[in-house]
Amino acid sequence: MRRPLVTLAVTSVFFVPLYVALVNVVKPSALIPGAGAIALPIPPTLDNLSAVLTDPTNLFWASLANSVIVTTLSVIALTLLSAMLAHYLARTAGRWGRLITVLLLCGLMIPPQVILVPITQVLRAFGLMTTVQGLMLFNVGYYIPFGVFVFTGFLKGIPADLEEAAAIDGAGRGQAFWRIVFPLLRPATASVLIFLSVWIWNDFLSPLIILGPGQGTTVTTGIYRSLGQYSFDYGGVFALMFLSTLPVLIFYLALQKQFVKGLTGGATKG
Repeated sequence: MRRPLVTLAVTSVFFVPLYVALVNVVKPSALIPGAGAIALPIPPTLDNLSAVLTDPTNLFWASLANSVIVTTLSVIALTLLSAMLAHYLARTAGRWGRLITVLLLCGLMIPPQVILVPITQVLRAFGLMTTVQGLMLFNVGYYIPFGVFVFTGFLKGIPADLEEAAAIDGAGRGQAFWRIVFPLLRPATASVLIFLSVWIWNDFLSPLIILGPGQGTTVTTGIYRSLGQYSFDYGGVFALMFLSTLPVLIFYLALQKQFVKGLTGGATKG
């Protein structure tokens, strides 16, 4: 009896913020402040969503476009580079392989906030500060250790005999990887895609610092910009948050089966 009660209590803790966010999307802004935030939306309205989508400043659409570009290109580059480096580490037992693994492990332990200042100095030296390219390079450099470790765990369960057979048939190492090994990494690829997409999509501090307040916004910094200094539209903010979460939520639902396979497969290999 205790277990269902504990489960219900924990579920309620996570459900309350979700409930508040959803009901306030379809509630007039004047009814949201104070205790009205948890009241049911009677009557419901779509004015908040309409106002965000038709905003003359195009804040949502501009932020959405930037987030899609940054997330898509960063995740594609991360997936390809992580898979290739993981393949090298999984098939290499020498000193260099162990050294690279240790360096990647150190990268996983460093919070991004700690290295933002030196990163901005490096980007400024190469003229990439306040550019989308600079933000994508930061994402690739910081998140590649995670992708490598996910792919490495999965690659250890793929027999090297497949690549040896391909080599006997005349395939090079690159051909064997892309035509035989990489297609078998589909579950692990789905896990990497989902994790990195959510992390990069929801990142706030890095785009705020690297892009700067006047050089473009992502969905997270767009929400920040929508807040006024003295007052702001509560309904519009909730609508903007709701619309900002839809793309990544749809992406997760589309890949959730492969995502679970990737997690269980990587956890049981090696």
